[in-house]
Amino acid sequence: MKSLVADPAKCTGAMKCVPACSQQIFKRSEEEFSSIRVKNAEGKWEFTICDQCGDCIPICPTKALQRNKAGIVVVKKDLCVGCFMCIGFCPKGAMFRAPKATEPFKCLSCNACVKACPTGALKLEERDHSKLPA
Repeated sequence: MKSLVADPAKCTGAMKCVPACSQQIFKRSEEEFSSIRVKNAEGKWEFTICDQCGDCIPICPTKALQRNKAGIVVVKKDLCVGCFMCIGFCPKGAMFRAPKATEPFKCLSCNACVKACPTGALKLEERDHSKLPA
């Protein structure tokens, strides 16, 4: 499974990753529609990104959070009731709610942000998901 990884030391704050992500998911460029969040905290860049750990999967009361064949945690919209428990539970804070959305969203390891990053601060890294929550 591919998981998004950030190297804050390489980040210059170009912020090209954020609109690239929101454009890929929602066809919009605003930060609140992006599943990657980047902020400067006391001169250091911090990233909020999903690492596909799957800790959110068991908390979903309708089993709407599942791993797809590639191992990526996805939200099955047809099963989601919009309780947003996953957002409050996510240990990384990487589940989000877009304005007026009826279900949460998260990183799908699509590579859009990686391609947009001019400094290589983001990359998709292969990760063994066989021992992670299903």
